[in-house]
Amino acid sequence: MWFRLAVGLCCLVLGCQGQGRSASLRRANDDFTGRCQYTFTVDSPAESSCPQAGAGGPEDEGVRTRLTLLEALVSRLMGERGGVAGEAGLRTAEEEEEEKVSQLQQDKEHLSRQVQDLQRRLEELTVETEQLRQRPCHQPQPPRLSTPDIDPAFQLGSGAFQEMKAELSEVPAPPQIQQGQNQAITSTKAQTTSIGGLSLSDDSGFIGCGVLVSVQPPVTHRKADSITGKYGAWFQDPEPLGPPYGPKTVWRIDAVGKEVKQLFAYEDMEQLIRGFPMKVLPLPDAVESTGATVYRGSLYYQRRLSRTLIRYDVATESVAARMDLPHAGFHGQHPYSWGGYTDIDLAVDERGLWAIYSTSKAKGAIVIAKLDPESLEVTKTWETNIRKNTVANGFMVCGRLYTVASYSLPNTTISYMFDTDTNQSSGISIPFNNRYHYNSMIDYNPGNKKLYAWDNYHMVTYDVKLAQSDSIP
Repeated sequence: MWFRLAVGLCCLVLGCQGQGRSASLRRANDDFTGRCQYTFTVDSPAESSCPQAGAGGPEDEGVRTRLTLLEALVSRLMGERGGVAGEAGLRTAEEEEEEKVSQLQQDKEHLSRQVQDLQRRLEELTVETEQLRQRPCHQPQPPRLSTPDIDPAFQLGSGAFQEMKAELSEVPAPPQIQQGQNQAITSTKAQTTSIGGLSLSDDSGFIGCGVLVSVQPPVTHRKADSITGKYGAWFQDPEPLGPPYGPKTVWRIDAVGKEVKQLFAYEDMEQLIRGFPMKVLPLPDAVESTGATVYRGSLYYQRRLSRTLIRYDVATESVAARMDLPHAGFHGQHPYSWGGYTDIDLAVDERGLWAIYSTSKAKGAIVIAKLDPESLEVTKTWETNIRKNTVANGFMVCGRLYTVASYSLPNTTISYMFDTDTNQSSGISIPFNNRYHYNSMIDYNPGNKKLYAWDNYHMVTYDVKLAQSDSIP
């Protein structure tokens, strides 16, 4: 529209300029053709009527003036149009900014409501947590086992792992069991003449069956790398039956947990130290505590929450025998002094397979049972005069039971011996070291004359010295 107005103004100016010029019509006869000719003439700026043509006369000045006015008018009109467009653009930008501000305000309100909801939920959880802390903890009792010959006075406790408080004082040696016990202790310290009538020899190369004379300081082989290895059992088979496992194979069970069902096999001691098992055998039943042992190609262990003994063939990875140990206490009735549900402790020596336990009839005194390694049947039992929960651990050497006085003191003693050949017991005092202050397993290996122990995550061995006895056939 503005362009059309500008063009109209231009025509008006030019029209005004054309009005200032004169025009004439002339008629005459053509001498050659004889026809009448009409001639229309308009004065040009070069005619005499334009005396200042080419010098910028009044007409030129008028044209320039009109053009100047026209340019001013067009510029004014174009400026008004740009101003309107700019004003419209400004209004659009302002509207967009207002929309953004409104959206941000809505987001802020939404986030504020979410923060309030979270704060309210946090207050509710805090109150609930405080109520739970003040509420007494109720632990349901596990169901009683359906074992037919369970002791009437025995009831199962909590299913959690049993652990006694570490004693910081030496567990006293048992009271005098026989007359002349003090003389036997004195003779043991001197390691000269006899212990309970058994002749001793200082020959360090003696490898036969004899009486225990001394235990060397422990040698550490490996430390368990997780909490499941605080307590455990490890051993080597003194009489392996052949491939794929031999006398160098090391066996290990981490005993912390309610469902311990893994038996680790290492090719040798070096692989144990490096932490590379050759195989992990899944056991059919969970293991109770640290009383397991390995002998003649089988793992012997107590099934959890029962007095059932299991013989597990490691070559075929199957159960070869299963038998209840008659009247044996289990799951915390007659443990060693450190706890750990160590009611039944299986052991191996030069004579074969043994079980160290107690019964209600024995009133907590240690009972020794000789087991058939094939069927697990009890062939003979011996009842001693020392309460099982007053000693830290026990092991068998050449048909004799030896017990350790403390599981936590670094310098304790092997304080008691019972001879199954003579049915006689003796108080002794052989130095024994708990280097890591929590010894939860001690087993004797008759193949290499070493004690294997699990002391507060650490797997250690002790070299032992035996002395020959004239009374042993």
